[in-house]
Amino acid sequence: METVAGDTTLAALSHASALVASFLGPLLFLILADDDDELVKQNAKNSLNFQLIVFIAMVVSALLTVVLVGFLLLPLIRLIDLVLVLIATLKANDGQVYSYPYTPDLL
Repeated sequence: METVAGDTTLAALSHASALVASFLGPLLFLILADDDDELVKQNAKNSLNFQLIVFIAMVVSALLTVVLVGFLLLPLIRLIDLVLVLIATLKANDGQVYSYPYTPDLL
């Protein structure tokens, strides 16, 4: 995790918005971020990558409800999402660029 100068409030909100709007929140912050604000852009990009992975996992889990495994996975994925987003929000509020664990860079 690196420390980058920028608007820490917007960087933190780019992560927290995912709790309300899934991947659309971080996407909005990525689009609206100032060109020179690397902290917001990097945090929004990392949040968007993670939320896309969470979205894919939720779709797969929803399909797996047919064989009852999905009923266990859906709440587990939401819990992991909540915990990691809260950690990322706190780190971004401290001015750090948070990279979610085991999340590939899709963007």
